[in-house]
Amino acid sequence: MTVIAEIGTAHAGSLDKAFALIDAAADAGADCVKFQWVYADEILHPDTGFVTLPGGAVRLYDRFRSLELDSSFFASCLDYAHKKGLLFACSPFGLRSLRELAAIQPDAIKIASPEVNHYPLLEACASYYGKIPIILSSGVSRLGDIENAVDILEGEGDKPCGGLAVSGDRELPPLTLLHCITSYPAPEEEYNVRCVETLRRVFCLPTGISDHSMDPVLIPVLTVAEGGVMIEKHITLSRKTDGLDDPVALEPEQFAQMVQAVHQARAVIRKCEKDGCPQAAPVEIFRQMAEQYGEDKVSAALGSGGKRLALSERANYGRTNRSLHYMRAMKKGERIGEGDVSILRTEKVLTPGISPEYARLVAGCVLTRDVGAGAGVDWEDLITRCP
Repeated sequence: MTVIAEIGTAHAGSLDKAFALIDAAADAGADCVKFQWVYADEILHPDTGFVTLPGGAVRLYDRFRSLELDSSFFASCLDYAHKKGLLFACSPFGLRSLRELAAIQPDAIKIASPEVNHYPLLEACASYYGKIPIILSSGVSRLGDIENAVDILEGEGDKPCGGLAVSGDRELPPLTLLHCITSYPAPEEEYNVRCVETLRRVFCLPTGISDHSMDPVLIPVLTVAEGGVMIEKHITLSRKTDGLDDPVALEPEQFAQMVQAVHQARAVIRKCEKDGCPQAAPVEIFRQMAEQYGEDKVSAALGSGGKRLALSERANYGRTNRSLHYMRAMKKGERIGEGDVSILRTEKVLTPGISPEYARLVAGCVLTRDVGAGAGVDWEDLITRCP
């Protein structure tokens, strides 16, 4: 079982705070820390809208710009994580951040849920398959979206197996698939944890959960019972700070509670295996969780196992994940050139565009009407046949 402490951007650009978060993750018993390599232009358009933080409303694009850091910051975090006995993973959000991340040789590349349909990023990540372990989150996605992403990452031919990144006795496989709900916070009752087994059976990959729920125990422990091999959860020094994910992150004491609960669940599984009745382990774990949370809540959290959008994330589909957007205002009759369209998250106030899979078809097309900066690309914007 690999427990990932998602630091994300909770460091707020401070190396001292980043080191303090790594210390907290190590003390809490995490196996790996994960960061986010942010370039605002790779994520969203400047006019995407505002986010409300403790200090007031801030333009989301500007918030991401404030989190842009050079390679030396992440290289220092990687070195410090290794000194603390932890693996170092990081999420890129575009080709530039991926290229710079790969150059410092991380222990894993994490593809965040909104990038499940960022096809150029997936294609570039595929070139590292078998060299750097890849972790793919699958929030705000349907089964077909995940299938497309896995097909791109795995490519053609025989694939290596076994652990690739090692820190002490910790290893990561070439590709791990995480079930996730892209909602902040995500209700425990909607988590449908049985998807951990469903995705493992469908894709023949090791699976786990990226957990955005507020409770430190329920979803992680049920993940263990369902055969998950990886749990990712946000960590923060304080929920009262103004990091984008701090309000839904675990403080160090809660994170340690989660790790302890996961280890206890693993102990139940080992005991049942030793006694020759491995099938009894999930039943015993479910019983223990029902005593703590009630049968109804545990049953709801386990769900049906069918992969579907959770109620709390349905409105995010098409907005949080990627689509094509105009980078500048353009006039009817103009031809779309290099840099005029980007693959971005729609987020707050803009209109989603067509899927990134059509990026190559859109290039060179002529507009049938005026379009605004940041607007999502619509087929009706384009002439039927693009020269």
